[in-house]
Amino acid sequence: MTDTSQLVRRLPNDLGGLPAEPVRPVDHVLEPWEKRCHALADVLDFHKLINTEEKRCGVEALGAEMIGKLSYYERWIVAFANILFRKRVLTPREVAEKMRAIDARFATADDHAT
Repeated sequence: MTDTSQLVRRLPNDLGGLPAEPVRPVDHVLEPWEKRCHALADVLDFHKLINTEEKRCGVEALGAEMIGKLSYYERWIVAFANILFRKRVLTPREVAEKMRAIDARFATADDHAT
């Protein structure tokens, strides 16, 4: 198979059969944000905003470089945002405003803690 045909046939997260180190499964406790991300996926699916197939396509659309650099749940979050932007459920501006509000809330909490 040529390099070009390999690129066309393989999705960015399709790593099966490629040379790699042995997989060493490691159990780890999910961080609170990872649990919330998983719950968000369930809520988005329940409300028919993003289904499992859309999530999979959204992650694949990130491309090999981002898939390689982001953690599992980071990929989900970026894919959710992109899908919700495309569907006009959210805008980048709304997300940025919410992030500023969260940053301000944590900055205030840090000021009170000291």
